[in-house]
Amino acid sequence: MASPILEVKNVVKQYGNYTALNSVSLQVPHGSIYGLLGPNGAGKTSLIRIINQITMPDSGEVLLDGEKLNPSHISHIGYMPEERGLYKTMKVGEQALYLAQLKGLSKAEARKQLQYWFEKLEIQGWWNKKIQELSKGMAQKIQFVVTVLHQPKLLILDEPFSGFDPVNANIIKDEILALRDKGTTVIFSTHRMESVEDMCDYIALINKSDKLIEGPLQEVKKQYRSNTFEVGIVPVNIEQLFAGIANRYTTKQASFKTLDDELKLEVTLPEGATSRELLQTLLQYGDVTYFVEKIPSVNDIFIQTVSKR
Repeated sequence: MASPILEVKNVVKQYGNYTALNSVSLQVPHGSIYGLLGPNGAGKTSLIRIINQITMPDSGEVLLDGEKLNPSHISHIGYMPEERGLYKTMKVGEQALYLAQLKGLSKAEARKQLQYWFEKLEIQGWWNKKIQELSKGMAQKIQFVVTVLHQPKLLILDEPFSGFDPVNANIIKDEILALRDKGTTVIFSTHRMESVEDMCDYIALINKSDKLIEGPLQEVKKQYRSNTFEVGIVPVNIEQLFAGIANRYTTKQASFKTLDDELKLEVTLPEGATSRELLQTLLQYGDVTYFVEKIPSVNDIFIQTVSKR
């Protein structure tokens, strides 16, 4: 694991008698895209607000690059909240310059960065438009630009694809990945699990104020694997097939997409069995047209873990 850019150590946050964060600890590695997941009310927003120094923890601490979080770190963090914060009656260019200068850029440097991003996203013609004249997706692009143009080392994105059509969502996704490749660390909070699958290197799952999961995405998936395989087979004799595998394997009818009209099964291996043995056994009873391990998706892991609480 790369060294952490952000460390959250035993953070507790309470609002009256309600505990939003219950001694939560996280480590966000340098140069990663880190998925911060959890159902509504889990505590994600409370944690993000603490990292941005909007609120303070009741106990515990947060470190950025090994230093206890302090006001000087604000210029190193970019934050795009789920509820966007643009002034609807201000012109796009005027507002972007103002927000860039709040992040410590000179007016000249802000203009330079804005010109780069406006050209890159092909939005040069929006400079004199008011935010209220833009569609939600267009306003989202402006929000993204003003979040990243001061080149933060830590970028926090809360539901960044909300309001985008698939084409523009893909454009922003590519820009996020490009920023990651240049060294920016991204904390990515979303309910769109397909985006987590595509983009995240690490994930953490918070539920009811507690951290339940944290680690590299591939390692988390390995912890939840069930040694179950999706099998498509055209059996010579279906009764012989079921009789031949019933004693060793757990099977059930399955539904998944293939190009052939075959018998579809989910087959779970017993302790010590291998996928090679299963395949060799199946081939005795027919033509195997599809044979894939059923890897747990982030969505599967999310639902399974949250449902236990």
